[in-house]
Amino acid sequence: MADAKSKGVELLLPTDVVLADKFAADAKTQIAAADAIPDGWMGLDVGPDTIKSFQAKLKTCKTVVWNGPMGVFEMEAFAKGTFAIADTLAEMSDAITIIGGGDSVAAVEAAGLAEKMSHISTGGGASLELLEGKVLPGVAALEEK
Repeated sequence: MADAKSKGVELLLPTDVVLADKFAADAKTQIAAADAIPDGWMGLDVGPDTIKSFQAKLKTCKTVVWNGPMGVFEMEAFAKGTFAIADTLAEMSDAITIIGGGDSVAAVEAAGLAEKMSHISTGGGASLELLEGKVLPGVAALEEK
């Protein structure tokens, strides 16, 4: 985080989370500050305050690369954060929205919003490596021919 700050990069982290007492669709839930998760509970989604702050920041962006859902979107109780961010990106018609990674793609498709995104790639890790400037073996092999 210090490295990001020294480079003038704003790093957004969840301030609140949706907690569960077990990893199951029928788990008991509660909302807590991200830095105050009680023993025996686990964070399975971002909380409502985090959703609002992430949405507000996203709406100021011209390009968004999304890799990784906000929570366990496959379980309804923990899908709100992921689907809220997907909705926000779908509304950003003037921005470039790039969805990378199988889980993120599955979430956007489950929300019925895939067609509203600029680009979708199931190669999440590879997409991030490409953005880092790394040479991807498959691309390098094509360039050799």
